[in-house]
Amino acid sequence: MNPLGQPLELKANFKRLGLLAAIGLILFFVFQIFPATSSQTTDITSTPVISKEQATQSARSFAASVADYTLPSSEEEPLVTYQTHSDIYGYMTKTKQLDAYNKQWETTYPYDVYRVRLVDNDRGGYLNVDVHMKTGKVVGFTRELPSSLYASANVEEDQQKRNATIRVAEGNISLEQKERLASGILTEFGYEIPKLQLDTQDGDGGLKYTDLDKQIGDSNLELNFTFESGAVRSFEAVFSVPESHTEYVKDQTRQANYMTYGGYAFLTFVLGVLAIIYSILTRAHTSFKRGIILSLIYFAASVIGTLNMLPLLKSQGLNSFMLSFLMFFQIGITLVMSATIYLSLVAGDGMWRKIGLNPWPRAKEPGYGKYVLHSMYTGYLWALILLGVQSILFFILERSIGTWSTTSADQSTYNMSYAWLFPIMAWMAGIGEETVYRLFGIRMMQKIVRNTFIACLIPTIIWALGHTLYPIYPVITRPIELTVIGLLFSFIMLRHGFIAVVFSHVIFNSLLMGLSLVFMGDAFNVSAGIFWIVLPAIVGYIIYKCNPNKKEKPYVTTPHHEVLQ
Repeated sequence: MNPLGQPLELKANFKRLGLLAAIGLILFFVFQIFPATSSQTTDITSTPVISKEQATQSARSFAASVADYTLPSSEEEPLVTYQTHSDIYGYMTKTKQLDAYNKQWETTYPYDVYRVRLVDNDRGGYLNVDVHMKTGKVVGFTRELPSSLYASANVEEDQQKRNATIRVAEGNISLEQKERLASGILTEFGYEIPKLQLDTQDGDGGLKYTDLDKQIGDSNLELNFTFESGAVRSFEAVFSVPESHTEYVKDQTRQANYMTYGGYAFLTFVLGVLAIIYSILTRAHTSFKRGIILSLIYFAASVIGTLNMLPLLKSQGLNSFMLSFLMFFQIGITLVMSATIYLSLVAGDGMWRKIGLNPWPRAKEPGYGKYVLHSMYTGYLWALILLGVQSILFFILERSIGTWSTTSADQSTYNMSYAWLFPIMAWMAGIGEETVYRLFGIRMMQKIVRNTFIACLIPTIIWALGHTLYPIYPVITRPIELTVIGLLFSFIMLRHGFIAVVFSHVIFNSLLMGLSLVFMGDAFNVSAGIFWIVLPAIVGYIIYKCNPNKKEKPYVTTPHHEVLQ
């Protein structure tokens, strides 16, 4: 980190960093790219899938055969989203049966589907058709009616009340009537009813068959029906998941919520309050003009990312009012976060300058352009190193605490309006997180604990706790991984400055997100992925060209007598 008032210079051993980056890149390819050696937890490759247009064609062909349903005009564009049985995928992953499942059953009983939502002009509501993402085969459907009692039944925790509500929604039809209604669908989907075991009793809601001939480990194929107003409402063929696994995931999710909201959110709020205080206390050493541009970039990236997830929100059946409310609410949260980041930039800059250090130089300082260019170089090298470290960490965690991961519709590029915009979130995370937890967080903690390592560790743990809601288990996995990664980010910050660590974080995320686009396979997303990966280099070079060496004196503030411990 540069002393205040001294010529800007980023001191880095590029040969050593280059060697470590090469090793990191090799480890990354071995553990996250190559199929034969990649870790299941971090594997980012994907298999070819059909297009959403092809899924729509399959869904429309199926819908044309549905009784009492009029196929909407082809001009009415349906909503197509990605849905997943994360419980099945997770169970197969945890029990090391995923490869066997993929070979034996995935072609017929997928855990990932396209859900095509077609308008139901006859009854109102929608007809949701689930289409296999690889074969285009229809594997299930749900007919959603407006003001359905299933909406309240699905959120009812009391099993008896839930069953009673479902029975009313069904029209109190008998078990025999349900079997008769289901028989045609079972035949259409190729099942032999005499070979199926009926698991539903008279008086129970729904209808469930088990195919005992189709099993893997402790899981059997289940054929589930729901009914509404005396007609079949839905059909789904899925493998069962042991209750012990379901309860384990619920317990882990509860722990993740405690860590996210009780740890990350609350302590980040505390840091935000401290940022307000110290932005005022250190105003003589900084300027409130600092941070405006970065805060606006953060705000714009966050809003774009939120709007990009509209298809997922629409798939949840939210009406226009609720969608608008959620959008405005999220934008409000983003405004608060942007303000926190702005104040953290001001306070962090002032606190470091007060003790005579210059982690975030001004554009007017001599050598700024070259300094940014070298920060960008350093960022790319460190990003590759971090990818290697992450790969090794997950390799160790899988073999020590049994780390495993599952799928999530909430974080899939298939549920974005424009998948190619996904990596913009790398800039949001890089700017926001490095500002709060490194530029401001480290210096703030140094005033409390007087020990640099502990001062780095505390905000790093706070930051790490904010990543526990990812579908990676045990949920302590990500805090362990990100504590190591965060300490390395802290080292980059202290050694090379704020600009270098922001580049490192942005590039680290851009590589992962950009490659996820590349592996989607189509030319447009491949090009977009490459663009986002090289964008930090473009930004660094433009800043370099726009800031040639100047002879004017840098802006110098009066250093304080405090020193780093």
